[in-house]
Amino acid sequence: MIVLGLTGSIGMGKSTTAKLFEEAGVPVHDSDAAVHRLYAGAAVPLVEAAFPGTTADGKVDRERLSRRVLGDKAALARLESIVHPLAKADSDAFLARHRAAGAPLVVLDVPLLFETGGRGRVDRIVVVTASPQIQRERVLERPGMTADKLEAILSRQIPDADKRRQADFVIDTGLGLDHARREVAKLIAALTGDKAEAAPHRP
Repeated sequence: MIVLGLTGSIGMGKSTTAKLFEEAGVPVHDSDAAVHRLYAGAAVPLVEAAFPGTTADGKVDRERLSRRVLGDKAALARLESIVHPLAKADSDAFLARHRAAGAPLVVLDVPLLFETGGRGRVDRIVVVTASPQIQRERVLERPGMTADKLEAILSRQIPDADKRRQADFVIDTGLGLDHARREVAKLIAALTGDKAEAAPHRP
């Protein structure tokens, strides 16, 4: 079974590309969705113990938690020490389940794959990209997003150019949905044994 890591900076089209893999029948593990599940389950008592008052009604209150850890590196590191092992266990279970089922290819959708040292957990990496202008337009359309917030997020992420250099494959989502769908199909074919040309590496 080939484990393909899917990643990219904010606003580059990662979630849309993950859906294209799912549409093509490839199992996808969404790490953001896994954290949401954990924040309504296994992580709740651990987060409450570490950050009292940040849970309510059996769930982590993301707004309260964000206020507690924002700008506090020690607090953020403590939160990561709680969440990361749980999220890894969730993805490990996903991999074991699909390996046992004989899946030829699965995708781990990880926003901060490079930033969190996750390269060793995947066999190949595909990075989604788009022009800085398209990226900015997409992100600023999100509710509550501001230019300052965007800059703060980007400052914590490895630059797009560096991610592309480290990728095995690159998909430019700025060229439209049909283009991205064709590139996903080529990539699946290449990784599962077909001789179709995969999305090119573009540093």
